[in-house]
Parts: sequence; C-alpha cells; structure tokens
Amino acid sequence: MKRLISIIILIELVVFTSFLFAEEQANLPPPAAVEQALPAQPASPKIDSGDTAFVLLSAALVMLMTPGLALFYGGMVRGKNVLGTIMQSFVAIAIVSVQWILFGYSLAFGPDVGGIIGNLSWIGLNGVGLVPNPDYAPTVPHIAFMIYQAMFAVITPALITGAFAERMKFSAFFMFILVWSTVVYDPIAHWVWGNGGWLKNMGVLDFAGGLVVHLSSGISALAAAVIIGKRKGYMQEAIVPHNLPMTVLGAGLLWFGWFGFNAGSALSSGALSAMAFVVTHTSAVAATLIWVIIEWLHRGRPTMFGAATGSIAGLATITPASGFVGPMSALIIGVVAGSLCYLSLNMKNRFGYDDSLDAFGVHGIGGMAGVLCTGLFAQKLINPTGADGLFFGNYKMFVSQAIAVLVIAAYSFIMATIILKLLDRFVGLRVNEESEVTGLDISQHGESGYTF
Repeated sequence: MKRLISIIILIELVVFTSFLFAEEQANLPPPAAVEQALPAQPASPKIDSGDTAFVLLSAALVMLMTPGLALFYGGMVRGKNVLGTIMQSFVAIAIVSVQWILFGYSLAFGPDVGGIIGNLSWIGLNGVGLVPNPDYAPTVPHIAFMIYQAMFAVITPALITGAFAERMKFSAFFMFILVWSTVVYDPIAHWVWGNGGWLKNMGVLDFAGGLVVHLSSGISALAAAVIIGKRKGYMQEAIVPHNLPMTVLGAGLLWFGWFGFNAGSALSSGALSAMAFVVTHTSAVAATLIWVIIEWLHRGRPTMFGAATGSIAGLATITPASGFVGPMSALIIGVVAGSLCYLSLNMKNRFGYDDSLDAFGVHGIGGMAGVLCTGLFAQKLINPTGADGLFFGNYKMFVSQAIAVLVIAAYSFIMATIILKLLDRFVGLRVNEESEVTGLDISQHGESGYTF
C-alpha cells in the first residue's frame, strides 16, 4: 500500500506542476465576449425551439444512462445474479418516475418552504405545463425541464444498488428506493438546485450533480454496505465479474449519456454546453489513462475492468465542475479522480466493508472530490453566473463547497441508515443464506439470465 500511495503522489505532483499554472485565459475570449456567447436571458419567458430540442435530447441521453448502469453493474456480478442486478436499475426507472410525477418534482423544485423543501403546489404536475418557468429554464417549456430532472432522480438511487448487489431482498429494495428518493434525494435537490434552497443561497456550485447525485448516493451506498453486511464467501472465495464485455458496454453507454447529464445541464444549446461537453470528455479520458498507468505500476498489468472503472470515476468527479471549469482544469480533475478512486477501491478491504460494485469508492469519493475541485478551479470567465474558486482568488467559494460536502454526506448517511434499519426491522433487508447461494435471479425472480 505504501508503494501504491507513493506512485499516486508522484503522478499527482508531475501533473500539478505541469498544468496548475497553465494560462487558460490565453485561449478564451474576455468575459464580455463569453457573456455575449452564452444564451441570452430574455426579459420575459419565451420558448426557444433549439433549446427545447437540446433539453429533450439530453433527457433521453440521461435516461439511457440507467439501462447503461444496469449493464455496467450486471456484468460485474456472478452469473446467478445478473438479472436481479439489472432488474434493480430497470425498475428504479419506473418507481422513481412515478414518484417524481406524483409529488417528487414538487418537493425538489416547487415553491420554497424555508429553504429546506418545495411545497406540494405542483403535486401531480399541477401547474407544470407548456409555459417556461423563468426560475429554472426560461427558454424551454416547464414540462421539458421537469422530465429532464426526472432522469437525474431516476439514476441516483440506482447507483446505490452497487453497494448491496447479490444479497438484498427485492421487496426491501423496492421500498428503500421509494423512501430514499423522497426523504433524501428530493430535499437535497431543493437545497442545491431549488429556487430558494439554502445551499444555493449560500453560493454552493453543483452544475450537474456532484452533491445531489454522486455524493448523496455514494455515502448512502456506504451505509448500505455496512448495515447489510458482507456477501457470503467475501474474502474467502473468488467473487469475480461474470461478463466484462457487458460491463464495458454499460460503461460506454454511461459515457455517452453523460454528455446529456453535464452538457445538458446548461439547459440551452450554446457556449456553456459546448464547454461542459469538452471538459466532461477531458476528465473521463484523463481518469481512464491515469487509472491504467497506476494499476500497471501497482499490479504489473493494466486491466479492462480498471479502465472502465476509471472512466466512470472521471465522469463522476467532473460532474459538479463541468459548467465552471476549462479543459486544463478538467485534465487535473480527471487525474485526481483516477488516483483517489483507485486508492479508495484498494482500501475498502482494510476497512472491512463489502461495497460490492464500488458505488461508494467511485461515486462517493468522486463526488466529494469533484465538489471540492469546483471550489478550487471554478472561473467566472467560463461561466459568469458562477464564481471564482480558490485558485482564482476566492477562498470563500472553497469553504462553501466544503461545508456542503460535510452537510450532505452527514445527512445522506444518517437518513439512509435510519431507512435501512427500519426496513430491516419490519420486512428484512437480506435474503436468507439458501437464496443467496442459489442466486437472486432464481430466488427473487424465478428466472435465469443464462440457459445452458
């Protein structure tokens, strides 16, 4: 482990020395030109067909990420659990979408109540129609913004399933997803993104979900891994991915959909969405490359599984910063992502928890690092509606980001723990030993992923 840490520190020093003081301003127009290039904010809401098409396409891309996650996770588990694992992500689309339409969207983005939650005036999408809402997206129909945000709400709890793969009852999973979305995701979304949310008012920046999506799900995943316990045979027998090509296909779909996740969060087609697209890809490739190099030096062989995991780490980490940083900063963020997440995955056995598919190691650590990096590298030159970070003269921005990390990590862990403990008491969280040995495909769903 000391050798691994030394390798990572050496690589980090080389990258930071090379790029930390790079003059990104030399390749960018002056702030006034950037403001002119960004989509104009009309005095009164008016639908722009180009922006509407862009947001709807981005919503479709984000929706594709959850089936992509199903394949990414499905390939990592043993063959006897492949359908059960895929089922969890697929059904999350239905559970959370219905919740979002009925009351979730109103809780997350509805008229503010004390900076904590939205009220229920938009229940059943009452008042959410074809007219733009100037508080969120003044150039697209309100209903388009709603469905775009629905896809974020869908994938977030699905990410948690990687922590308890191969051992959780489907009935407990079903109830956990519904309750967690209501008492964890919706309030956090309002704090960070909702009009009047207290973290938003404090100046916290999270362009596309480092806090709302990745940190909340990653920390909740850690709580789930600890409470549900280790898989039978963990650290005593080989538990290896049964279908790596499936995992790589899932990673590719996630990468593809992530452009809608990050660039789409500009909510208009223009300069900001273009920059978000570029920095998203930049961080992903940097994290993939650094992961492969570190693994090669540390273990003697680079692996496809490592490259796929590294790409997702880079994508998760750049998410909160994607609308506030330039390409060189994104390159550094990608290196940080690949290094820290690799270290985290290699440390979990020492701490004794079974995060089956590394939901915490990738999304929890990556989300945390991305939010803090936003506080370091953000530039108003990139996005005039944002703020300058610590490296551009504004230490208060970094302090706000750090506070947000601590608050959301604590809230997510505590609430997830309460939900899981209550479910364990009343319905039971874990399948019995016989069902676990047989596999979730047969024991929970009465079907098999493969017939030989």
